[in-house]
Amino acid sequence: MRNEIFNTNDMIELQTLLRANKKTITTAESCTGGLIAHLITKISGSSDIFNGAIVSYSNEIKEQELHVKNTTLNDFGAVSKEVVKQMLEGSLVKFSADYAIAVSGVAGPTGGSENKPVGTVVIGIAQKNADYIVDTCHFEGSREEVQIQAANTALAKIFKFLRKSLDKEIKTYYNSSPI
Repeated sequence: MRNEIFNTNDMIELQTLLRANKKTITTAESCTGGLIAHLITKISGSSDIFNGAIVSYSNEIKEQELHVKNTTLNDFGAVSKEVVKQMLEGSLVKFSADYAIAVSGVAGPTGGSENKPVGTVVIGIAQKNADYIVDTCHFEGSREEVQIQAANTALAKIFKFLRKSLDKEIKTYYNSSPI
């Protein structure tokens, strides 16, 4: 399951792409508990593309460190697209990053509800001052399996986003450069 979504070779390629374009990435994680940051930093040399991350497990930390609005948390809940969007915004600023991943969800086995059952994970990816994508995913398995699937899905999403985004920047550069 783990290598089908995103693997070590993908991580090396993702970091090479960031490095070649002098870009950085950060994460704001709740239900994955720092797993995404761990997967990034497993690769030697990741410090030149990764300044830091935050595990914002509690709502209090989401508010204090990422500036997620209390009204957003109350109106939509921590596991929502609205909160994850604010987590993205806060992490980009906090770590002066070019790209961000934010994740909030219900890894289980407890904590689920009818509207947000165990395995519900909201994953967001963003580029500074530009595009962002926030999706709700549903994973199955144990707590650890949900966390692994969420982390690898988030990394696969940012990798696809980076390829498209950086390709667009490269084309814009070449199309606007005098010959």
